[in-house]
Amino acid sequence: MKLIEKYIKIWSAIIAFLLLGACSESFLEPQPLSFFAPENVLVNEEGLQAILDNALSELRYEYCKDQAPFIVFMKYSDVAVDGTTNRTAPWQDLNNQMHPDGNHPDSYTAIPWYWDDSYLIIKDCNTVITRIDQAEFESEDSKNALLGGALFLRAFHYYSKTLGYGDVPLVLEELTQPKVDFYTTTKESIWEKMIKDLEFAVKNVPEANVVNRGQVTRGACKHLLAKYYLLVGRFDDAINIATEVIDGGIHHLNTQRFGVDVDLLPDKDVVWDMFRVDNKSVASNTEGLLMTVDRYGTEGGTGQTATMRNTGPAYGQSGMIKTPDGANGMSDTPGLEYGILEMYGRGQARVRPNGHTQFDVWKFDGVEDTIDYRHRSDNGNWITMDMLVYNSPALKDNNEWYGKNISLYSDDGTLLCFDTIRSWFSWPHYKVWIPDPDEKQPRGGPGDWYIYRLAETYLLRAEAYTWKEQWKKAADDINVVRQRANAQYMYEASDLQSQQIAAVLDERNRELYYEEIRKAELTRISIIYANTGIQCYNGKTYSMDKISEDNFYYDRIMAVSDFYNKGVITRTGNPFTISPHHIFWPIASYAINANTAGVINQNEGYYGTEKNVPPLVYEGD
Repeated sequence: MKLIEKYIKIWSAIIAFLLLGACSESFLEPQPLSFFAPENVLVNEEGLQAILDNALSELRYEYCKDQAPFIVFMKYSDVAVDGTTNRTAPWQDLNNQMHPDGNHPDSYTAIPWYWDDSYLIIKDCNTVITRIDQAEFESEDSKNALLGGALFLRAFHYYSKTLGYGDVPLVLEELTQPKVDFYTTTKESIWEKMIKDLEFAVKNVPEANVVNRGQVTRGACKHLLAKYYLLVGRFDDAINIATEVIDGGIHHLNTQRFGVDVDLLPDKDVVWDMFRVDNKSVASNTEGLLMTVDRYGTEGGTGQTATMRNTGPAYGQSGMIKTPDGANGMSDTPGLEYGILEMYGRGQARVRPNGHTQFDVWKFDGVEDTIDYRHRSDNGNWITMDMLVYNSPALKDNNEWYGKNISLYSDDGTLLCFDTIRSWFSWPHYKVWIPDPDEKQPRGGPGDWYIYRLAETYLLRAEAYTWKEQWKKAADDINVVRQRANAQYMYEASDLQSQQIAAVLDERNRELYYEEIRKAELTRISIIYANTGIQCYNGKTYSMDKISEDNFYYDRIMAVSDFYNKGVITRTGNPFTISPHHIFWPIASYAINANTAGVINQNEGYYGTEKNVPPLVYEGD
């Protein structure tokens, strides 16, 4: 009951104040001499820039916090699952837990963030867009640059929103009075609107060498536009706009070592350097197209990225990992002789890589690539569990296993890990190890974070070439990324012809794990298959009219996952289940019910669809 009341209060607050305006005309009237009233503040470039900066700052929370919202796009995809198996609340059994009245607060899955908080950010964007013609600017260029930034950020959030939920209400203007008559708009018409907005943005937003880090860049606008072009089947346009970023002379892949650890850690490599906090925003690092900035000690920051907490295994709890002779083997207490906690943080497996991510994508012709910087264990970039040692202080004086590498099985085949889902898996240490100076049990400290990188632009263009069956060009773009990573195997045109989109998805997994919103990209690819009728590498063809019943998203997960397709059950009795209709999340009942004078449609496969009405089609500018 408390959870239901919480959701009603959240949505009511959004409707009454943040998204939909004030509750009464008197509330809208500013107090005399109120300097901070909208008509006094939102009248010039500085005031509107402050609104956009506030909206941009929310990227920190989307990507940089415990249970960061963006990882829900990983949990319900082909690369990972929810690994918090110590309680039944997280969504693992999607067939029984993912429904409109599901127990899904942010502390468990963060999916509501992409409905509630995302609309709040869109509200800020709409404030800038609506008021910009009445505000004073130094020049038309500066006005259009700010407008382009707001249009970009709105399109950024409608991208994740529509590829998470499907058809949603489209809000394009600042609303100044209560409104409870929203109607669902088709995702297709939303995408066309966002494309037009982004086409304006790419002409008016400055390049990255002009704006400060953390601001919207022209490269980011083009990158997102390439995704939208792919989504609607405009493959040539996607190639052209991606090429403008790649060949534009502003952004370059990092191919040589740079930054703080070059002399300090000579055994590391450029991939390690790219993800050091001190290196992400230096002038020589031009790979980032869009960053969120959060420095240690700065006002308004999250204070933590929580990367190690979100991604690492929960290895240190008492009894979780035993020695071969049955003693408790591990501890995550700070200050031990073998300081595993200080090296790897106190992981909670908020997101847990599946076997495909840990093993399959690194094998070529059955041979594991151990020299790829992204999978290299000999220098500590990639960590496997058997690199850890038994470190419990209770073992020190009376157990031969103290200080020795841990094992999953004893010699007689006894399983030594109590919960292999939560506590036994490999992870990309190079990407998620961020010093946490204020925590005795490190979670992942403050630091800048990549939202878009040039490496993904190459992979977007590779995808476009793949849809056009230009196999050699697709292979070449993938290989640019692989060459930088010192990968052992390079793709041939024949590989792309046989593997097709699977090759692109696998390289995205290697390069963008814990960066991309994976489920959104899978859904986007599923929609392309369904709209074009292109035969999938699995031999199937798909259609939009049956997308909630038969789609590539579901087929891909069932083909490569070792959880949803294996009947795995957690220690609390939760099975991992998924169905085709989970390609779109359910619209929460609290959102539908609060919209008393309109209709927000429910997605197919969930209860409540009997109340749906034909969605609106946006036909504006």
